[in-house]
Amino acid sequence: MKIPKKSPPIPHQKIVIKLFHGIIIVSLLLMSGSGLQIYNATPVFGGKDGWRFPDFMTLGGWLAGGRDWHFAMMWVFSFNLLIYGIYIFLTKRWQRRFAASNDLQAIKVGQNPKRKAYAWHRIIYTGIIPILILAIASGLAMYKPVQLGWLAGLFGDWQTLRTVHFLTVPIALLFTIVHMLMGLKVGGLRLWRSMFV
Repeated sequence: MKIPKKSPPIPHQKIVIKLFHGIIIVSLLLMSGSGLQIYNATPVFGGKDGWRFPDFMTLGGWLAGGRDWHFAMMWVFSFNLLIYGIYIFLTKRWQRRFAASNDLQAIKVGQNPKRKAYAWHRIIYTGIIPILILAIASGLAMYKPVQLGWLAGLFGDWQTLRTVHFLTVPIALLFTIVHMLMGLKVGGLRLWRSMFV
């Protein structure tokens, strides 16, 4: 009689990790919708007659509503990232999460496909940090251009500042999608379930 294979257990994730990830996903989606509402009021590309996003993709109803949602979620997103960063540092999770020289070696000459996927995952995870810092810095510079004039000045002019901030959003969303797909490739649906169950 053939004994059925037991499916591997769902990986254990600490509740704090689930909370950090959940807040990141929700705040990122809300910031994206409200950011598109702000964009529609004064399009970054094409001026007043530039292309606009459909209403179903926006949040806030009008410019002031979009700004209220966007700035509220920006603080939630930023403080969550800050606390998550402190947590990663204190628990030394950075030793397993961020790229090291052996990851580049694994990609170049490694034979183990899972090790290669893990290496790519760590490189992408590390690469998103400067993008997130750029998104927050450019957002703060637009939020308080007078008080943070030195920060806004680093971007040159207002249009460059807006363009940089706008472009960080699809990169952050793309990272989220790639991060989830790579997690699926390495750990399957079990890993996904572990983040939410």
